[in-house]
Amino acid sequence: MSQHQPVLLANVHRPDSEKISTYLRYGGYASLRKALKMPPETIIAQVKASGLKGRGGAGFPTGTKWDFMPKDAPVKYLAVNTDEGEPGTFKDRLIVERDPHSILEGVIISAYAIGAHRAFVYIRGEFFLGVKRWIKAISDAYQHGYLGRNILGSGFDLDVSVHRGAGAYICGEETAMIESLEGKRGVPRAKPPYPAQSGLWGKPTLVQNVETLANIPHIILRGAKWHSGIGTKESKGVKIFCVSGHVNRPGNFELPLGTRLKDIIYEHAGGVRMGRSVKAIIPGGASTPIISADRISTPMAFETLKAAGTALGTGAIIVMDETTDMVEVVRRITRFFVHESCGNCLPCRVGGKHMLEHLEKLAAGTGTARDIEDLEYIAQGIYGRTFCPMGTGMAEPILSGLRLFRDEFEGKVKSN
Repeated sequence: MSQHQPVLLANVHRPDSEKISTYLRYGGYASLRKALKMPPETIIAQVKASGLKGRGGAGFPTGTKWDFMPKDAPVKYLAVNTDEGEPGTFKDRLIVERDPHSILEGVIISAYAIGAHRAFVYIRGEFFLGVKRWIKAISDAYQHGYLGRNILGSGFDLDVSVHRGAGAYICGEETAMIESLEGKRGVPRAKPPYPAQSGLWGKPTLVQNVETLANIPHIILRGAKWHSGIGTKESKGVKIFCVSGHVNRPGNFELPLGTRLKDIIYEHAGGVRMGRSVKAIIPGGASTPIISADRISTPMAFETLKAAGTALGTGAIIVMDETTDMVEVVRRITRFFVHESCGNCLPCRVGGKHMLEHLEKLAAGTGTARDIEDLEYIAQGIYGRTFCPMGTGMAEPILSGLRLFRDEFEGKVKSN
């Protein structure tokens, strides 16, 4: 088994891991002290050199994103995306509940680097414990001088507050989250302009995922070379992989990017339950294409999964064994996306419902060959043609399911 020593999850199993006293005992906020003595542009250069890419699903280079923030804007904001709603994903929740100060330290360093003096934490409404942990961590940080005016005598000011969402999956999309933060209905905005140019209340806004921010203190403390020395040529650093489904030991596993999918499933997640075989895997959350068992040796990295016809996404690995009904899998995923559609554009709003109708007929054994044809036709029509990426995410499981397991869909067709 891999001998990787946890970095992002180093504190989560310690007693009272959420408390600032525990965080400080194990070296917490040392990175912030170091960062506040560095010029902001040096921090941005370090993050760029580290090769860190966003861990929220898109995988955009973090330092480049920071560099997009205008240097001369008088007001800038930082928004922390804790709206973890992708099915199969539960990594951000773990860090928020058990090590919130590691994220908060990353928030403060990031805000300092881009020149923002106000940060907003947007958290999924159902994360009741997470809300409490965020609020407590922020309060303690104020009391210890890590937030507020003149942080650690540096002359840098930062205020942070927590805002709960109402359980809408679409608010995980950065512009929909911004709309919700402004008190509006959470629907995506047209891009461009991007949030770095016009975000919260029309001001430049940096939106970052929880896991991404948790990496920042380690990069500053250990150096860009340390981070870039982990992983693959195009995928640097460690990643928290959420493993669920038909495995013996589901959970979060922090490993270097490039770790083989097979090793994650069999060495870390304890293998497939009851000794059964792997049939299919969703490697990056429900909106990423399904892959079959013959891809199990694929390294879990941005470039290798793309070459395998899927995506790293959030790193949420859902394992399905040989007993799995793939038509039912696709139906359930589609039902989720139809329910969560914001209804802003017609392909999602109408096309999704029609796809679900065809899938429900097939799953019930009352479908026809025409249902399969129509299902594929609608999914192809939705793919890449919606206002935001959610439509493509809705189509991916259907198209990949049909490509790999078409015989199962055809087997559901009622006999005449």
